[in-house]
Amino acid sequence: MTSPWYRRARRSAATASLALTAGLLTATTTGAPAQAATVTCPPVQAPVQIGDAGVALEGAVVDNAGRLFVTDLFGGRVLRFDKPGAAPVEALKLPVGGGGALALRPDGTLLVGGGANPKVFLGDVLKPGVIYGWNQNTGALTTVAKGFSAADGLAVAHDGTIYATNDFGTLIGRVTPDGTKQADWARLPSANGAVLNHDDSYLYVSRTFWNPGVSRIPVAHPDKPESLLDLTFPRTFAAPDGLTIDSQDRPVVPTDVGGKILRIEKPGVTCTLATGVGASSVIVYGHGTTGFLKGHLYRAGFDGKIYEIPAGFDPGA
Repeated sequence: MTSPWYRRARRSAATASLALTAGLLTATTTGAPAQAATVTCPPVQAPVQIGDAGVALEGAVVDNAGRLFVTDLFGGRVLRFDKPGAAPVEALKLPVGGGGALALRPDGTLLVGGGANPKVFLGDVLKPGVIYGWNQNTGALTTVAKGFSAADGLAVAHDGTIYATNDFGTLIGRVTPDGTKQADWARLPSANGAVLNHDDSYLYVSRTFWNPGVSRIPVAHPDKPESLLDLTFPRTFAAPDGLTIDSQDRPVVPTDVGGKILRIEKPGVTCTLATGVGASSVIVYGHGTTGFLKGHLYRAGFDGKIYEIPAGFDPGA
């Protein structure tokens, strides 16, 4: 059972501070000295609610059939929405409590981060993080790897290499296609969310609680992370969370607190795609020709709700 204290801590950025910090993010944010830039931002459009899981959600991914999978943060379940407006159904119950990130292997296997519980606060020491693989056709659940700081964020390269993050820790883990595990592949405090660019040369992560912002880590040089966005005072409590990238390799990141969906145009320069969606935990692009459609941007949150973010539409994503 997940402790009430952990629940409060995990959602503090999305609940207790929401009223105090809503609206503190600006439409154009510079984390370094101001840069001269001309950016055409899409008109901000109201998010459209298209689903409600009724439980706090952590991870999300859309498969090639256009189905949205989300993790029940405290219940340790994977839920599935077959299309916008549909009721969720339970697809999977994890062997351990606490649902983390979701990702897809190239062969369609659903990867699920498990072990989202109070141990993640000492994840770098205890390494409770586990990654499961679930075959949607057979229903078989296997343990892909364990012994990570956590799996709050998951990203998969084209060759099947997996990366796992912990927003309450420092270590970023990696599993190669032959099963070789490296729990300390990289170190970046409070790395949360994870997504690779289109040629797998960079791992993008949000920094949630410590030095909040967004970084990219060169896969060839994991010891040399590069900051793309630094949310300094008064935006310190924005708590950026599970991010994605668009067809131009621009990171798109939600904020737990502040309620904005931001797209990073270039280092230090952002566009606001949506407002009023506090407690966001993750955003993903759709991939289907039906259901959750290719190029459409979707948000899941600790409030259990699913929204489409119309201004984030990208037909190439």
